[in-house]
Amino acid sequence: MSAKHFLDDAAHAVVTALRSLTLTNPSLVFDEPNKIIYRHPSSISSSHEKVSLICGGGSGHEPAFAGYVGRGLLTACVAGSIFASPSAEQIRTCLAHRLPADSPGTLVVVMNYTGDVLNFGMGVEKARAMGKAVEIVVVADDVGVGREKGGKVGRRGISGACLVVKACGALAEMGASLEDTARIGRLVGENVVSVAVSLSRTHVPGRPAEEAAEEAERLPHGTMEIGMGIHNEPGCEKLETDLSSVVEKMLAQLLDQSDKDRAYSKIQEADQTVMLINNFGGLSNLELGAITTEVWTQLGKTYGVKPTRVITGVLNGSLNGLGFGISLLKLVDTGLGQNKSMLELIDFPCEAIGWPAPISTQTWEGIYEDIQHKKDSSEETVRPSNLRMNSDQFRKALRSGLEYVIAAEPDVTKFDTIAGDGDCGIGLKRGAEAIQKMLDRTEPTDDVLLAFLEVVRIVEGTMDGTSGALYAIFLNALAHDLRRQDGSTTREITSQIWANALGSSLQAIAKYTPAQPGDRTLMDALYPFVKTLQDSNSTKAAAAAAQKGAESTRGMKASLGRTVYVGGEDWQGVPDPGAWGLSEFLVGLAKEL
Repeated sequence: MSAKHFLDDAAHAVVTALRSLTLTNPSLVFDEPNKIIYRHPSSISSSHEKVSLICGGGSGHEPAFAGYVGRGLLTACVAGSIFASPSAEQIRTCLAHRLPADSPGTLVVVMNYTGDVLNFGMGVEKARAMGKAVEIVVVADDVGVGREKGGKVGRRGISGACLVVKACGALAEMGASLEDTARIGRLVGENVVSVAVSLSRTHVPGRPAEEAAEEAERLPHGTMEIGMGIHNEPGCEKLETDLSSVVEKMLAQLLDQSDKDRAYSKIQEADQTVMLINNFGGLSNLELGAITTEVWTQLGKTYGVKPTRVITGVLNGSLNGLGFGISLLKLVDTGLGQNKSMLELIDFPCEAIGWPAPISTQTWEGIYEDIQHKKDSSEETVRPSNLRMNSDQFRKALRSGLEYVIAAEPDVTKFDTIAGDGDCGIGLKRGAEAIQKMLDRTEPTDDVLLAFLEVVRIVEGTMDGTSGALYAIFLNALAHDLRRQDGSTTREITSQIWANALGSSLQAIAKYTPAQPGDRTLMDALYPFVKTLQDSNSTKAAAAAAQKGAESTRGMKASLGRTVYVGGEDWQGVPDPGAWGLSEFLVGLAKEL
């Protein structure tokens, strides 16, 4: 849990966040005293033919549900304070005064939380007493709460409510009757099941920062909580596990028919489904993508289910919560005929900033043949050389250098976190480990170029970023010059041949970067290594010069690289991470030469 926020006034955050919706969608209106977002009457065509659709609940779940106000979705949303239901008076005001007066009826969709059900229910009854046609659909899709534990209250409503709103919004826009819209809302609710997991509760702006420390004790690092609600409600189980295992358990809660406490929906291989992955709000898009792939893969392998549609994003959030939910909707017959199947309602176009719908029905239903990515057979086979070496010594020295790099990773990462973006050490370690694996699976060769180019291939494939590109350019130039020095007869490679090739590589790399010694880059280690080797023919002396050059970057003002943009003075106390990592490799290499 992170207790850091740009706004510590929760009430101010709610009001200004709601107001922002009118800035991103000019067809919306904000009733600030009642915290109601609603569509401007002029934006609703043929309102006398269209059922009004409203939803709401506590704030903190953005974009739900205020972000779903717009054409093809909600007519209005009533918001409460963070994690607190709006009052019955707010809801009454919305039903009586913020909807088109000529609308043939109103459908209220609400998640199954006591405060929401009571307050929206009271608003519905008041509206009915005034003679208005109003129906209410209560969504309860969370299987984290089983039948026994749910008791009379029943299951909670979580991300499945978004699919209910989507289907009902489409029907309302199409001009369906109130009766049909409500019936389909309930039908979707009956066929959607959801479960969530989180690494931590969320922190509410304005609450004491000490809550973060308390949460770290309640849910330590490495522990996940299945069934955690979107209002910080405790889950059904805490586990020390990984993503694959927790997804396996979540899918079992959703789909295992032998679990009589949770078998709410029977989904089989032949069924069409919609899979929704809901980000609580604190996960990166990178992690969310990896989670989506894991869920999709396990659904297919374990249950034979291939979702017809996949929807991902922050749909029903929980502030900055580090969690996600899985919702599975079984697509069943709506009984409404052509163009009104459940899938068509989910696909129906809408105009609301909270709904992620960049992929059209046409694209989903296209036929795409599998493309096999094969290695280009025209790729030139590496030609052997006449340069020979002691392969055992080469491998021993190379392994020594790689071990030094891997051991230095924590320091390099620390230095790069202070002076850069924190990825240098990890990138060097990844490359080093990949070369180690290559050495383990390949037979030794005394052909210098064949052995060296295999290393270059691994570096190109595993090391990315700026340093990866620099290494690739340098090593390819080195290989090119070794080829140039190759003769027509077999001979042993010498330190002078290496030094000549290294000098040529320095000239080649200068074509692509202006970096020179004194710029606080890896050149501060590479340049003295090459020059010392050329002058002395001593690998150990050259490695010592590289180490000295790397050390000299402490306090050196950067002319290139991300350190140029780093504020403060902390970077002055650490060496350049790229130079340090390279010098460690060279020292390890020289140790065995």
